[in-house]
Amino acid sequence: MRTVLFILAALAVIGSGYWAYRENYQTQDELDRAQGLRAEITGARERLAILRAEWAYLNRPDRLRDLTELNFDKLGLIPLRPDQFGRIDQVAYPLPPEIDISEGVDISSVGATNP
Repeated sequence: MRTVLFILAALAVIGSGYWAYRENYQTQDELDRAQGLRAEITGARERLAILRAEWAYLNRPDRLRDLTELNFDKLGLIPLRPDQFGRIDQVAYPLPPEIDISEGVDISSVGATNP
């Protein structure tokens, strides 16, 4: 009986060792994957910062003004002036459509059942 208990205890130790070994390597794999994702996120943030800088560089007012003047014949764009802007209260918003309710609706028969 004692040998059976020793064999079972040895198998339990071997099984728990195998489980711990497997869990350790799965954890290491997940940590490596998380580190790779962090590196990808860092690279994406750097690319985004570069793109934002390029966007700001390309949208400089003096550059856009020069492009407007160069392409006036093709596009017909005119340079922006301060007097072309208005206030928000000067914007004419469309009125909501009027609903025609010339005919009445009989609600006394709505939901009534005919026997």
